[in-house]
Amino acid sequence: MRYEIPAPMLAKAVTGIPEAAGYSFEPKWDGFRVLAAWDGENVELGSRGAKPLTRYFPELVAALAEVLPEPCLIDGEIVIPVGDPGARRLDWEALSQRIHPAASRVARLAAETPALIVAFDLLARGDRDLQREPFAVRRAELVDLLGTARPPVHVTRTTDDADLARRWLADFEGAGLDGVVAKRLDAAYAPGKRTMLKIKHARTADVVALGYRMHKSGRGVGSLLVGLYDDGGLRNVGGVSAFTDRRRLELVDELEPLVERDADGAAVSGETERSRFTASKDVSFVRLRPERVLEVRYDQLEGARFRHTAQFERWRPDRDARSCTFAQLEQVAGYDLADVLA
Repeated sequence: MRYEIPAPMLAKAVTGIPEAAGYSFEPKWDGFRVLAAWDGENVELGSRGAKPLTRYFPELVAALAEVLPEPCLIDGEIVIPVGDPGARRLDWEALSQRIHPAASRVARLAAETPALIVAFDLLARGDRDLQREPFAVRRAELVDLLGTARPPVHVTRTTDDADLARRWLADFEGAGLDGVVAKRLDAAYAPGKRTMLKIKHARTADVVALGYRMHKSGRGVGSLLVGLYDDGGLRNVGGVSAFTDRRRLELVDELEPLVERDADGAAVSGETERSRFTASKDVSFVRLRPERVLEVRYDQLEGARFRHTAQFERWRPDRDARSCTFAQLEQVAGYDLADVLA
């Protein structure tokens, strides 16, 4: 028996926990989305973008083949916890390091920082396709199949209590989670469609424009690089994008007076650090004098950087660049990952 792995069902962002009846709420795990297939002989791990993940997580391949009681197709998330017992949290950097061409490195990291798989939907069980079943049925089947599974396989917790979901939104971020997902209990699985709802934190910060990258079309600003002051130094904290075509062209002219130039009048360029996800991409940017402040919307930090691309809110001509420090950012209380998985 071989399962055909569909595109995963997606979520659209909403501003708050829905109050209407008929929803199931669960933590939003911040890892690699995975569709895990076990046909009784082989395990296949497929990503959201249809890229194979199997070779990067040998410890999960071995565990799933041992733990799963029968052939099945699971929708879930691969995550990596770090930290001491009682203070463990998810670590995106440790997870991203797994995407590496060297099998020896992958094997070493699998032993040093083993991954977990958190299951939150069941698309097939044995020869039964469950995708047309309502989520309430699929969830019951998932718990029946994996309710007694042992680590590194976990079943995500759920609730139909909106107040409890709001507490999860506030508390679980301290363990590195990304928010809360809401699913209709009566909804079938919808591959590739944004039928789930995701509720994430919405925060703002005043940051300094450090430079910009040209848009991939070659016309206009594709993204702004932004930073914050820390102990007198200016540190890159991420990027800001999602400008319209017209706004991209306008920004080139607006930012022209701030472009740093060499003795010959040429624009000074720089490069951001490459990662395994940007190895083949142009990471160069045009440097700007750090004088202009903008307000951005962001959801969370990963270390000292915005976890995801921030969104432009407005320029802040009233703010002095050196007043933009890490002190303005909300400090999230720690929360033990073990209590989320319990």
